[in-house]
Amino acid sequence: MTWSSSPNPTILDRILAALPYILPVTAGLPYGLQLISQFPVFGFLLLPLAPLITVYGTLERTIPFFGLIVFFALILLVVRNENISRFIRFNTMQAILLSIILAVFSLILSLLDPSVFGELLFNTLSNVLFLGMLISVGFSLVQTFRGLYAEIPTISEAVHMQVR
Repeated sequence: MTWSSSPNPTILDRILAALPYILPVTAGLPYGLQLISQFPVFGFLLLPLAPLITVYGTLERTIPFFGLIVFFALILLVVRNENISRFIRFNTMQAILLSIILAVFSLILSLLDPSVFGELLFNTLSNVLFLGMLISVGFSLVQTFRGLYAEIPTISEAVHMQVR
């Protein structure tokens, strides 16, 4: 969807709008390790993001509460800042929402004991979670680089309500 009140995003806007999608990628990556080892093509899809994933992972391990700091920084400094283009704020909020959804499903998966529910069910849910993240982030990145709003049902509606 394009918004008539917003001008065509510049190349810099598109790049800055794509950067926050590293959050759901790093949140969903642990669930795809088995799938990546069985099907290396998924690893090749993530190869362009490898430097960002490495830097983010290193900072997350070395700085306590780094993810929480990034979350609040993005909400307060980007999403709520009306001086930043709506395109960047929309994509930032959508990336945050995707990360939150992954965190909720991560909590649910942590409650499922593989020995009780079966390894197959646990692995299937992990793979679905990873593939869902990969598809939604991939679609969002393609649309962002095209200069279009990535409309993911329900998620984008919530984002439009949050971003004025």
